[in-house]
Amino acid sequence: MSAYQKEYQLAQSAPQDFWQQQAQKLPWYQFPKNILSKDENGIERWFADGELNTCYLALDQHVEAGRGNQTALIYDSPVTGSKVQYSYQVLRDQVAKTAGMLTELGVTKGDRVVIYMPMIPEAAMAMLACARIGAIHSVVFGGFAPNELAVRIEDAEPKLILTASCGIEVNKVIPYKPMVDQAIMDSRWKPEHVVVFQRNACRAELTEERDRDWQALKQKAEMAPCVSVKATDPLYILYTSGTTGKPKGVVRDNGGHAVAMKYSMETLYNVKPGEVFWAASDVGWVVGHSYIVYGPLIHGCTTVMFEGKPVKTPDPAAFWRVCNEYGVKVLFSAPTAFRAIKKEDPEGGLLAEYPMNELKAIYMAGERLDPPTLEWVQEKTGRPVIDHWWQTETGWAIAGNPVGLESFDIKPGSATMPIPGYGVVVLDETGEEKSANQQGYIAIKRPLPPGCLPTVWRNHDRFQSGYLSQFPGYYVSGDGGYIDEDGYLFVMGRIDDVINVAGHRLSTGEMEEVVGGHEAVAECAVIGIHDDLKGQLPLGLVVLKDGYFSADGAIEKELLMKVRSEIGAVACFNRALVVDRLPKTRSGKILRRVIRQIADGEQYVVPSTIDDPSSLSEIEKVLG
Repeated sequence: MSAYQKEYQLAQSAPQDFWQQQAQKLPWYQFPKNILSKDENGIERWFADGELNTCYLALDQHVEAGRGNQTALIYDSPVTGSKVQYSYQVLRDQVAKTAGMLTELGVTKGDRVVIYMPMIPEAAMAMLACARIGAIHSVVFGGFAPNELAVRIEDAEPKLILTASCGIEVNKVIPYKPMVDQAIMDSRWKPEHVVVFQRNACRAELTEERDRDWQALKQKAEMAPCVSVKATDPLYILYTSGTTGKPKGVVRDNGGHAVAMKYSMETLYNVKPGEVFWAASDVGWVVGHSYIVYGPLIHGCTTVMFEGKPVKTPDPAAFWRVCNEYGVKVLFSAPTAFRAIKKEDPEGGLLAEYPMNELKAIYMAGERLDPPTLEWVQEKTGRPVIDHWWQTETGWAIAGNPVGLESFDIKPGSATMPIPGYGVVVLDETGEEKSANQQGYIAIKRPLPPGCLPTVWRNHDRFQSGYLSQFPGYYVSGDGGYIDEDGYLFVMGRIDDVINVAGHRLSTGEMEEVVGGHEAVAECAVIGIHDDLKGQLPLGLVVLKDGYFSADGAIEKELLMKVRSEIGAVACFNRALVVDRLPKTRSGKILRRVIRQIADGEQYVVPSTIDDPSSLSEIEKVLG
């Protein structure tokens, strides 16, 4: 039996023993005797009687172990020309002072704090400071519209809001304070204080009685000690992106989360304490929570916080420059970032300047990794690309290549194997398991492993109905896919991305794979649009790489023939349109549902998460 099979089977057959062993790798204030139990809602909970502090795990334990001089956080900001490095000792002290500032403003254990910040070190300090005193943080992506911030304020009911005077997007300065003021005005819940970190690019006016200056408060604050919390106490609330109406607050607990972070850093990312780990994301998303702040620091790594973009800050070599300059061992970002790099530097010529001698692997998640992007990055960088699949709800990977245990061959289009702890199955509409290579609903047997959400903030019924009720005994991911004869998991996209063409159920993800394989295509989206005769028909929207043009429609014709030859005439793929850009969220996900609504002439809501609202105007014009 292989190392992976042995570990996976132990986690399935004896989950309490398995996760007790993993929990022993962390310093608890009170080690749990009760490894797995059920709460008042009948939900499985991990380490219920254990006590610990997540900030202690992330900072203090390393200082006490004599590693205080090791670099904990690297801040690299091409948009401001700033580079700063913080040792574990310095970061611990800065966080303790920030926690003292919160304490003096009346924040205590269990209070909520909304963090609305750009990618600056103070954002990570704010998160860790909340964890230090047992407060529950809710990070809202900096730059979200006031109405979206308002509904999150109403739901979380924070004692105060931590913000900065501005964010910087490439070369555009975005003042935050007016948006925070508007959100508070629109919200029924009024926080007691708004604490503003002043940035030189744009200073905010502190005119309201509730406004406080971050730097002045922190300077006077005493250092706050770590507070002991229960493993099941919430660490944070994170609202799922793209929400319309009432937001869905994913709750993450302290104990299970810490154990999962430690385990994933070893098993999936295969990094050691002291090595440099870079998740090129934002603290407003779950990747930023798990793998910019908590995971790397709990494990004792050096983490990178990058205030920039994969392109235009200043060029498509930004990622390679950072990896080379800081000796990054593992780089993790979304496929869309690499597609943007590929579009601007299709031959990968800029890579020659940056040998990246320490870089061992590149991880991608957040959306489906199309095989052409995987192959391009592997070919140009000479590093393995590891696709892995997870969700805001789980907080860490459901499936991936567990190279810390055993390295599997890569199959393009597959997230490889379920990670130990996740009992992944593919079900049909009746809840029966599908056989190999048959598509269905991807579900996870309960109990979910540590780190996954136990509820939705103040709305347990929504958790029950949204995730647990469709197939009793399982968590439903909302994604469709299949497991092949070798046990590899293929995630084909959201269930609603399966279209029905004249009675044939077809995956738009498969079509995107074929279209994206054309040498001229930088990125693409395939959606199903209404058709009176066949029910639905696929429509492809493609962005071409720099240097390619399709004035005569030749590329579009080639794409139609490519899908016909590789999937078949049954796909009815008869329309492909070239566009300058695809509408996306700020985290890089293509807004397929909105594109579909535009194509079908339906009313649609411009999502608060959209990166550039004008991109929808182009789609409207093209689809006319």
